[in-house]
Amino acid sequence: MADKNPILMYKGKPLVRKDNTLYYGYMDEPCVIMMQITSTKEVKGVELSDKVLVQLVSTDENLRPRDRILKKAERRGLYSAVDIGSIWLERELQKRA
Repeated sequence: MADKNPILMYKGKPLVRKDNTLYYGYMDEPCVIMMQITSTKEVKGVELSDKVLVQLVSTDENLRPRDRILKKAERRGLYSAVDIGSIWLERELQKRA
């Protein structure tokens, strides 16, 4: 039987969406990318993400929430957000390996 909700993978890591928040990476690794869609626009009848807040977040539960944010930026469009997020995540994971 096929899985009804397959997990979307991007560059070998899961990309999961809940409402206007997307998470990229494995939660058991030292950090993940969190992307929040802060505004949308309509193009030819389709609603697209416009501004996206990208954050590199530590998964260490011992840190305070504000100390977990390692990097952040705002990008226009989901593609730009996922692109910069994947670069940040790979670099951070290589440093910690």
